[in-house]
Amino acid sequence: MGARVVIRARGRYLAAMSEADPIAVPKQRKPDWIRVKAPTSVGFAETRKLMRSLNLATVCEEAACPNIGECWTKKHATVMILGDTCTRACAFCNVKTGMPRAVDPLEPEHVATAAAELGLTHIVVTSVDRDDLPDGGAKQFVRVIEALRRNTPSTTIEILTPDFRNKPEAAVEAIVAARPDVYNHNLETVPRLYPTIRPGARYYASLRLLESVKRQDPSIFTKSGVMVGLGEQRLEVHQVMDDMRSADVDFLTMGQYLQPTPRHARVEEFVTPQAFSAYAAIARAKGFLLVAASPLTRSSYHAGDDFAKMKTAREAKLAAAR
Repeated sequence: MGARVVIRARGRYLAAMSEADPIAVPKQRKPDWIRVKAPTSVGFAETRKLMRSLNLATVCEEAACPNIGECWTKKHATVMILGDTCTRACAFCNVKTGMPRAVDPLEPEHVATAAAELGLTHIVVTSVDRDDLPDGGAKQFVRVIEALRRNTPSTTIEILTPDFRNKPEAAVEAIVAARPDVYNHNLETVPRLYPTIRPGARYYASLRLLESVKRQDPSIFTKSGVMVGLGEQRLEVHQVMDDMRSADVDFLTMGQYLQPTPRHARVEEFVTPQAFSAYAAIARAKGFLLVAASPLTRSSYHAGDDFAKMKTAREAKLAAAR
């Protein structure tokens, strides 16, 4: 355990601390509307056991998702491929930082096995950032999609990728050619906060990625999410919505940022459910096919149900256009 703590302290923990204020502040008390019960169900234990047996990481655990109890009870898990160690140190993220292990060649088949064992009709696959790999890990996404198509052909596939910064455009092209049903890439926050919250990424590079997916294959649904409560202004959030729509993003998710540890970025505001409802109304007016906005909304929360709603919304839009 000691070595792991040292790795984390040298990585994202220190990245989230100010040199002028080396003493981390305690976590803030959460309001009643975002408190969740500790997971204790049989389904939760079975899901965890399966992930361990297949040597699979999940973003549910690694990112300390508040919805893990609900989702794992229903045997819904978001698989995190390419290991459990990220090459970046974002100030909001609980995934550990360090030098990742070699890519596991058995991982794609293990993901497909998990989908079959869990009986998933819709699966979400994400990954850590792998800036150490020439393609950022794009080939592994392709292999996972191919394994799922072979083994669970009726399962719809949603991927949540990194930005593949400084990688060849062929990385994203290869994933698009594998034809996932949904391509998700989160903008995470407003451009002004990128230097402190998401220092390894570039806002407009992420926008261009989303735009390029749609340009290459308009039939693939695109999706992106933002966190609120980091100090963003309301009009800045509205501008992010406009930027997403200019990139033809179909689905916007918006949730409350929660500080994983005292050494991560502070919560500047706990946004009320009423404010989330107002944001959702504005986003729908801007033309998104689907909007999910609530304190506990996360990228893969209720993803299967949302995919069905998104398909229905597109069909209705096309019918109206005819």
